[in-house]
Order: sequence, then structure tokens, then C-alpha cells
Amino acid sequence: MIPTYGESSNRGFYFENGGFYWAISDYVDLNILGDIYTRGSWAIKPTMRYTKRYKYNGMFNTSYAINITGNEGSTDYRKSRDFRIRWTHRQDAKARPAGRFSADVFIVSSNFNTFNPVTTENYLSNEFKSSIAYQTNWDNKYFLTLNASHRQNTKTKMVDVTLPEMTFSVNRLYPLKPENPVGRSKWYEELNISYNMNARNSLSLPDSMIFQSDALSKMQNGIQHNLPLNLPLKVFKYFTLTNSVRITDRMYFDYKKRSWSNDTLFTGNDTIVGYVKTDTIKGFNNVVDFNLSTSLTTKLYGMVSFKKGPIRAIRHVITPQISFTYTPAFSDPYWGYYDSYIDGEGDEQLYSKYDGAIYGSPPKDKSGQISFGFSNNLEIKVPSRKDTITGMKKVVLIEELSVRGSYDLARDSLNFSYITLSGRTKLFKNLNIQYSSSWDPYVLDSAGRQINRFEWDENKRLLRKTQSSWNFSLNWNLRQQDFAKDKNKDATATAEPKDELLRDSPFGSEEELAEINRNPDDYIDWSVPWSLSLNYTLRYTNRLSYLDFVRSDEKKIVQNLGVSGEVNITPKWKFTFRTGWDFDANDLSYTSVNIYRDLHCWEMRFSWIPLGMRKSWNFSINVKASVLQDLKLNKKKDFRDI
Repeated sequence: MIPTYGESSNRGFYFENGGFYWAISDYVDLNILGDIYTRGSWAIKPTMRYTKRYKYNGMFNTSYAINITGNEGSTDYRKSRDFRIRWTHRQDAKARPAGRFSADVFIVSSNFNTFNPVTTENYLSNEFKSSIAYQTNWDNKYFLTLNASHRQNTKTKMVDVTLPEMTFSVNRLYPLKPENPVGRSKWYEELNISYNMNARNSLSLPDSMIFQSDALSKMQNGIQHNLPLNLPLKVFKYFTLTNSVRITDRMYFDYKKRSWSNDTLFTGNDTIVGYVKTDTIKGFNNVVDFNLSTSLTTKLYGMVSFKKGPIRAIRHVITPQISFTYTPAFSDPYWGYYDSYIDGEGDEQLYSKYDGAIYGSPPKDKSGQISFGFSNNLEIKVPSRKDTITGMKKVVLIEELSVRGSYDLARDSLNFSYITLSGRTKLFKNLNIQYSSSWDPYVLDSAGRQINRFEWDENKRLLRKTQSSWNFSLNWNLRQQDFAKDKNKDATATAEPKDELLRDSPFGSEEELAEINRNPDDYIDWSVPWSLSLNYTLRYTNRLSYLDFVRSDEKKIVQNLGVSGEVNITPKWKFTFRTGWDFDANDLSYTSVNIYRDLHCWEMRFSWIPLGMRKSWNFSINVKASVLQDLKLNKKKDFRDI
């Protein structure tokens, strides 16, 4: 593999992507590439692919790099060790219908994509996820899943790892229903029971600490069993009454013991006299809690029809619901889930022994909560020339508009919760709108705290708004096919080049599609003569606070705009671009311009990133055939490589 050469202003002259390709067998190949810079930076990037027809296929790619910028001893000198691990494995669905193994692992150090991004999407992303899973079932009744997962945010530099996790579930059972029912079923035969078990071992740490020797000691683990029992009943013909008992069993292998210490604690530059000491007590702990609930719901339909006019029908659906849930006070000494200590002021402090555990702790206080609410859906029918059967089309004006709240019988004051109002709809097929707000029924004191007095009694209004938010999302995509008279003909025509491409792939169609998805920047789709995409999102939030009875609004607007497009200038020339506007920085976001020329057996590419951290241009001419891929000419210039 012949390398490309060039110069980077911060890393010096370089050879990139030079190495060796080895076709090990008909099932496995190996590609080892490397980079080297005159100022000390280097990287090695091996990739192995494997496949077995009708069984599985996959790819294993790793990269390790030493990135050095600036001159040693200067203020701009920087050295980092970065890595990237990517493994994908796909099992053919026919290989083992009852059991399936899959893997999609993507682990990246926080600085890797700054210097060595594989695709534009990698460079712009700051969150990466991985998953390895095995799934099987018995008679489609009992389901088992074993998996390991990883989640990483390169912006916050936090890594969440779950290794391993096991989930076992059983389909809903009807223990009172006969195997061969005759006639109408009895009301008690609808009693059903489900079971779900989850066992997990998790770790959440900054990426700089994930490989330290004491990282394993910070892992959290436990087992949780959920056993819900439900009995739905039809009452008064149009109402559904559901009675439920939910039992949760948590199994932990340690608990926290807190006590007050009068010793002096030194933390960095601070000295603390007297502190809460926390000890971890090892041992098996079985933590069980439960709640009882009942709910009543129905649907109300309203329809108005018109024989003439632009609107032929209006349909309104209201779904009211009321429920009651009772939860005991699990802080009672009878249960043994909570403990207390005497602090330095002589006051007793109650705490949960399982606070911060992986599946949480049973609720402390008794609750007898009545929840109420309703949701709305509004639709209209209008004439449509496109529908040749009914001549009508349905337009949704409001997908959902709901009001929710609750009243807790077990509390001695402030029984009502906030009342929430939320809604969503879609306009013109491209504009999504969401709204949410919360309203407080109680008056606030001068410090901004609730007191047990209603807003109506004090200010002659039912509720006081505490926060609101609006979300607007516009996705607008235009292609030539959208204006074609015969779209089916166009769709058929566009499938031919892809089929021809996949037919020549040695790894089969699935592997070829996976390769295109992994490296979208390397492939040209000539089936789209032109396209234009516009993505715009706006989020407006307003949080209201009160101090000394004076209202203050905390307003925030977050906006994002992205524009991309492509056009076939001629049957052999293609032009693509991508840009956007950063409203916070009041400047252009990531911008790139690409030109491609089909030279029959050869191809030419020019890419230009005019601004930002990846500011550069790249020009290349190469042979299309993979066996002659070393016949190429590359010229690249990085204006800023930091």
C-alpha cells in the first residue's frame, strides 16, 4: 500500500496510509496501514475482515496513534496517546433462528477524532456507543439476553461500561384461563402475570481513570426481579378498569453504613472538622418493595361532517384517565431498609442503606397518590386529488395535547403536584412542534418556597406558570425525483447501479452495504441528479423564579442550522457541499466542499474544508480498480492540524 505524502504545519512532513494488504484466505483478509510525521507523530491502523457465507461476517479495526503538535519546550507543545477500536459482527438470520449473536463495538479516546477522524460524522460526533449481545428463546415464551455495552462522551470525557448484563423474561401468563376455553371468558380469567429479571455489573468513570488498577473496585452490581399482576375489567361497557400489584425484588451484595465522626478531614486545601463517615458493609441483601394501583380510562369520540367546503369532517378524540396508587413507607424500621445517625448538631438524620445503588432504593415515604389527566387528538378530512379511491385525505392538527396532575392523600400539606401541559403536532410534513409547561397551584413565600395556600385564595388565579419550552424542528429534503411524473420509474432506475455494485462485491451485499455505511465519504451515488437538505432546530425555554415576590425569567434559546446538497454538473462531474450556522458563536459551523470527476478507469477527487479545526484541502487522482489502487497521485495541505 503506497503512502501519500504532504506537510502539516504543526506535525511536519508526513507519509500517510502506507502499509501492506494480505489476503490470508477466502474467508479472511488483513490490511495494515501506518502514518509517520517528521516531528514525532505516528500511527498504526490494522483492519481485519472475515466472512463465512450463510453464517456470519464482520470487521475488526484498531488504531493507535502518538500525536505531537508544536515544538518540544514551547508553549504550544502537545503530546497525546490516542486509540480507536471498532468491531462489527453480523450473524446470518438463517444460521441459528433461535439464537443470535451480534456485536457493534466503537471505543475512541477523547482526542482521537481531533487528529485522525475516519469520516465527517466521526469528527462531528461526541458520543459513541458499543454493544455485544446474544439472544435466544425457548418456544417463544422464555427469552434470554446476554450483553455488554459501552457509552462514551468525548465532550464530558465520561465512560459508562456495563459488563456483563443478563435479562430473562417470560411472556404474559393467564393462570386462571382454561387451555381450551368454551364460550365467553369469565372476568377473573383475564388475570395475568409477567416476570422480568435483570442482572447487571456497571461502571461509570472519566476516561482517564477507566484503565487504572482500582477501577474494578468502583463497579456497581445487583439483580432485580419485577413481578407485575394485572386484572383488566370492562365496566359500564365503555370503561376499562385495571387493577395491578407490582412487586420489585432487588438483590445487592453490600450496603452503606453512615456515622458521624468528630475527627478532622483534610481534602486538598480544605480542612473539615467533623464529617459523615460512610463504610461499605459486604454481604447479601434482599430488598423487596411493592405498590397497589387501580386505573379507570375510556375514549370519547366526536365527529362533525360537512357535505361541501374545504373541510369535510372534524374528528376529536379525548382520552381521560384517573388512577390511584398506594405505596407503604419503607423507611419504617420493620423493613430494615433505612437507618439513622446523630450529626454534630445532635439531630437525627435518616438515610437509605441502598442510596446510590444500581437499582435504587425503596421509596421512603408513604404515598396514596391520585393521578388524573386527559389527552386530545384533533383531525380533519379535506379533499385530495391524489387519493383516487376516497378522494379525501386526513390531516392531523393536534397529535396529542395532554394535561396531567396528581393529589397525594398521604401528605399533610401541599398535596397537589405541579400541573403539566404538553402537546405536539406536525405541520406541512416537515415542521415538528412540541410544547410543554408546568403550573404550580400553591403560593410562594418571599424566599421562593411553596406554602400551603392556593393561588386562587391569594391572587384569584388557578395556577402560576413555573416553566415552559417550545421545540421547533424543520427537516426539508428536495430531490429531482420529487418533481418527476413517474416516481416508480425513477426508483427502479436508481436501483440498477447499486445492484451492479453489490454483485461484484467479494463479501456479499450485506458487507458492501456495511462498508458504505462505515465510509460514506468514499462512495459516490450517481443515481441522485441533485438534492438539497435543510435541517433547523430551535429550542426556547423559560424558567420562572420568585424572590421577595419579584418574578425573574431565565430565558434561553438554542438554535442549530445545517445545509447540505449535491448536484451532478454533468454525467461525469459531481459537486457536494455541507455547511451550517453556529448561532452561539455567530459563525459558520463545519463546512466542506467536494468535487468528483469520473475519468472512466480513473477518478479524481478534490475536497476543501475552508475553516475550523480541520481546515485543509486534498486533491487525488487514482485508478478505480482495487488491484491497482496504488496507482495514485495525492496532494494534501493542512493549514492547521490541532
